[in-house]
Amino acid sequence: MSVEPVVEGTAQLAGRQAGMAQSLLLLLGSCLPVLGAVLLAPVLPRMQAHFSDVAGSAVLVPVVLTLPALVIALLAPFAGMIADRLGRKPLLLASMCLYVLCGVLPLWLDSLQAIVLSRAGIGLAEAGIMTCCTTLMGDYYSGRRRERLFALQMVATSLSAAVFIAVGGFLGQNDWRTPFALYAVGLIFLPLMAWQLWEPQARAAAAQPVPPLAPGAFPWRALTPLYALALLAGLSLFIVPVQAGYLLNLLRVDAPQQIGMTMGANQLGVLVGALGFRLFSGLRRPHVLLIAYALAGVGGLLMSDALSHVQVVVAVLINGLGIGLMLPTLITWIMAQVNFHQRGRASGCFTAAIFAGEFISPLVVLGITQGVAMALPHALAIVGGLQLLVAVFCLAVPRLGGRLVDANVVVGGTPTGNGN
Repeated sequence: MSVEPVVEGTAQLAGRQAGMAQSLLLLLGSCLPVLGAVLLAPVLPRMQAHFSDVAGSAVLVPVVLTLPALVIALLAPFAGMIADRLGRKPLLLASMCLYVLCGVLPLWLDSLQAIVLSRAGIGLAEAGIMTCCTTLMGDYYSGRRRERLFALQMVATSLSAAVFIAVGGFLGQNDWRTPFALYAVGLIFLPLMAWQLWEPQARAAAAQPVPPLAPGAFPWRALTPLYALALLAGLSLFIVPVQAGYLLNLLRVDAPQQIGMTMGANQLGVLVGALGFRLFSGLRRPHVLLIAYALAGVGGLLMSDALSHVQVVVAVLINGLGIGLMLPTLITWIMAQVNFHQRGRASGCFTAAIFAGEFISPLVVLGITQGVAMALPHALAIVGGLQLLVAVFCLAVPRLGGRLVDANVVVGGTPTGNGN
């Protein structure tokens, strides 16, 4: 297959080169959408009690937590299109302003419906923030530095989830509104991003071979299989946080310390998997994904068959290893398929797929169990079996994509074939 130099984003502009400051800002910015997903979880019961007299509050209060993820899933692709057309930095700064405004509004809003609308605004802002941060990582860095940063992005978001849950519980001890004040952290990021980040430019970079495309053509055939895998990755990511507590209850394990240990084991697995991403530098990407989905599937099957708390801890640890490995592998592979002018859309669709998977994760399990608690192990076995099947499917992704020239690129390495 003949290839042409891709128009690549450069880390340099007017003598500037991306370094530690840019990396930290983009990593921390990537954590902000996690804030919307987990910060309010500990205060939902208090919020439910406050609005108990409001019609439909039993539905609307949980929506306050889940609505941002749904909005991200729906609008992140459009955020990517805007980033490609109008620029990454302007969209990021505008999204940060909206994030602060909509985030702190519930401190003063008395209407539950108005709070729900503000949460939709948060989702819109987070779609722009996550898409732009991921896109700028692809713009500012390349090769092993880019791969390392995407792995660290997974580490940072995983750690921040645990921190935000604890902070949300602490702030919400006396008043369910207090955690909303944490959204004002955007006021710190806004001037720092305006100062330290810059709009990248495109330049030729022969080191990034991508087959020629018609002007403006987006490589849907190449990316659709990878987005499907990202959807399943998002679904897998929320299996343990949502379902592990119910599974432990079936095993008559209900002590908060033991449940917390289980969640911690899963997060530890995710962290180790993400940090160990570069250890697979001798393998091609389809093989890395095969290992990742196989680990997640084996962990799910072990969860379904667990008879003790220790067995559940081991199972969720293995499951986390796979999830931590699959996400940086997917985003680095996706970024390798597009040029500078398509990177925003590619990042936006990836973000949408992940958050869509997270949103439907509990719905899929509910659909399998039909609300019967004793059927949860059966549902986990089905999901685990699906992940094992997908692991084998990963080997066929290059042929399905047709244009996945990076299929024969080892992690952190160079092409070993023509990409077919």
